[in-house]
Amino acid sequence: MDNYIIYHNPRCSKSRQTLNIMNENNANVKIINYLVDPPTAEELEDISRKLAISPMDFIRKKEAEFTELGLNHYNGSDSELCEIMSKNPKLIERPIVVRGDKAIIGRPPENVMELF
Repeated sequence: MDNYIIYHNPRCSKSRQTLNIMNENNANVKIINYLVDPPTAEELEDISRKLAISPMDFIRKKEAEFTELGLNHYNGSDSELCEIMSKNPKLIERPIVVRGDKAIIGRPPENVMELF
């Protein structure tokens, strides 16, 4: 059975719904509460590759930290942005599910079905 990793926020309804779909499909899931145990910048770069989008495309632009850190005018590198996201995990879109060399964002939660 393939292993899945979910970067999960238990307070987020979309994250909970995504996890429920995975459990209903008997997925072998490793749950990472990314607010408590944030991914490293290197892990975020890897996730970015697996999502096939840039880090700016999975950052939460409505979080106060986004504006406070001046990210609405960001023009640095993707690796620097991953460093910022790792240090400010609230900025990471949720949930992110990884399986092998692919990843999805569970918005809507049904997106996770692409990984089955």
